[in-house]
Amino acid sequence: MTEREDADVRHVRVAVVGSGFGGLGAAVRLRREGITDFVVLERAGSVGGTWRDNSYPGCACDVPSHLYSFSFAPNPDWPRAFSGQEHIRAYLEHVTDVFRLRPHLRFNSEVKRMTWDGERLRWEIETSSGNLTADVVVSATGPLSEPRIPDIPGLDTFPGKVFHSARWDHDYDLRGKRVAFVGTGASAAQIVPAIQPRVSHLTLFQRTPPWVLPRVDRAISGVERMLHRQLPFTAKARRGLLWGIRELQVQAFTKHPGELGLVEQFAKLHMARAIKDPALRAKLTPDYRIGCKRILLSSDYYPALARPNVDVVASGLAEIQGGTVIAADGSRTEADAIVFGTGFHVTDLPIAERVVGADGRTLAEAWATGMQSLRGASAAGFPNWMSIIGPNTGLGNNSMILMIESQLNYMADYLRQLDVLGGPVALDARPGAVSAWNDRVQQRMKRTVWSTGGCTSWYLDANGRNTTIWPGTTTEFRSATRRVNLGEYEVLREPRTRTDDIRGEQKVEAGA
Repeated sequence: MTEREDADVRHVRVAVVGSGFGGLGAAVRLRREGITDFVVLERAGSVGGTWRDNSYPGCACDVPSHLYSFSFAPNPDWPRAFSGQEHIRAYLEHVTDVFRLRPHLRFNSEVKRMTWDGERLRWEIETSSGNLTADVVVSATGPLSEPRIPDIPGLDTFPGKVFHSARWDHDYDLRGKRVAFVGTGASAAQIVPAIQPRVSHLTLFQRTPPWVLPRVDRAISGVERMLHRQLPFTAKARRGLLWGIRELQVQAFTKHPGELGLVEQFAKLHMARAIKDPALRAKLTPDYRIGCKRILLSSDYYPALARPNVDVVASGLAEIQGGTVIAADGSRTEADAIVFGTGFHVTDLPIAERVVGADGRTLAEAWATGMQSLRGASAAGFPNWMSIIGPNTGLGNNSMILMIESQLNYMADYLRQLDVLGGPVALDARPGAVSAWNDRVQQRMKRTVWSTGGCTSWYLDANGRNTTIWPGTTTEFRSATRRVNLGEYEVLREPRTRTDDIRGEQKVEAGA
């Protein structure tokens, strides 16, 4: 960057990337820490992250509303026990306004490149709306931001409509259409019941059946909402109870997977109530331990699959020939539209290809053999770069907001440590510390249901390592991220020649 370009580029102390729960939470925490010199870079035109992008029919959260919200921003007016996408997105807009975050937001500013400048100890950031520099980058792009569409031979020859669940085409009317839906994950459990009554025929391509439990949802009464408004401690107690129940369940997933057998029997009973056809029931019965893949919550998924206009193909989509979709088992189906519910780039985050560290390598190159970071936040060779919802911070049965808030604690102490050290300074995670942390995580992972349950899930990377889930309780993670241990970092200062040049320039100016 030339001196002239350098003078024209804005510098901030912190650049936050993304405006979902992670990015907005970081922005709130920065303000509460007294830091106002920051921007939030958002590629879209509004806040919301995955809750803005995923607007498909039936989209909702499978974590109770009072737990799937910030502890510092309780919402007494949640309309349902499990809220829909529109209410969660409205909540995030509300948080943006209440905490006065809009002056910090830079919409339509997709990050193209982030490059570490070791001379000036700062990040040079190129976005679609201009360039800037920052002392610290907080990456909150999240793992559910980039849709994954499988490479299906002949997909480009399909004459009908094709889209991913996270990029739902609301202008396309599914009424009376023959729809091929690919995937049986969380989005499928919500979309299939929502569109089944409208389509003429729905073919569901299922590689692996999910375990499904009833969704115990209900409207929250006006009396309850009034009570939470008038007596805020009641909402706090409700949140605490919801958290405690899930926290107690963690050991079955992480230490004693054999205890989950009783839950499997309950799930099979749930299926049997809706699926009377033995052949269909056999297709829908998993052969792995419940919890190994994400457990789905739905009370209308099985009833929808039992309807006459729905076929379940117990095989993946293998090929497309014109308007004919062909499964791996050779079965052929005519379709007017193909909808992919095939998840996201979780273990190969696209943002990693745009981050260039101290040695000139991208984060994607550094993570070529698998994602790993220190306490889910710092990657070795990428000074003053932190991730929110980083490697091994996901949860299998609790609210991600709890993990996000723990990482915000870590971020806040990280910035305090930089202040204490004083002057232009950066912290770079020591490779040994990163390895030691990840070795402990992976050692604990060995006995979890995600490793022993007999399935292949999106939690696993290309090498079969679970780089997604945290193998413990949220309490343990909060304790591990309460403070930054400077012994796990290398303290970087500006090169002496650079410092001497600055001092020399200041002396000349003083003499003039």
